[in-house]
Amino acid sequence: MKNLNVVLIRFLQFVVFTLFTFIVLVYFGTMVLLPLDIVVLITKFLGTFGIDSLFGAIVAIPVVAYLGKIVYTTPGLIQMIVDNGVELISSGKQKVDAFNKFAEAAK
Repeated sequence: MKNLNVVLIRFLQFVVFTLFTFIVLVYFGTMVLLPLDIVVLITKFLGTFGIDSLFGAIVAIPVVAYLGKIVYTTPGLIQMIVDNGVELISSGKQKVDAFNKFAEAAK
């Protein structure tokens, strides 16, 4: 019975590890894909006015670059975004490590 408890605890530990890994990957992946999505949205918006997608992209990329510059020059914003990601990572590590106490007690 003890081995079954240890196996269940380790399985739940793996599930929590996988969940937090997914959350962190989605968080930082969103930071990468968000500017690309804005370019696509602006290009499609300009397409409703009859501007071709090539010219729409030529207009959209500098607009998104300017918005990125505004975000980058906002004091403390980039550091806050990175700190939130690091807090997600440390919180996940703490939750995964908390299962070790239960595994030791079950042995």
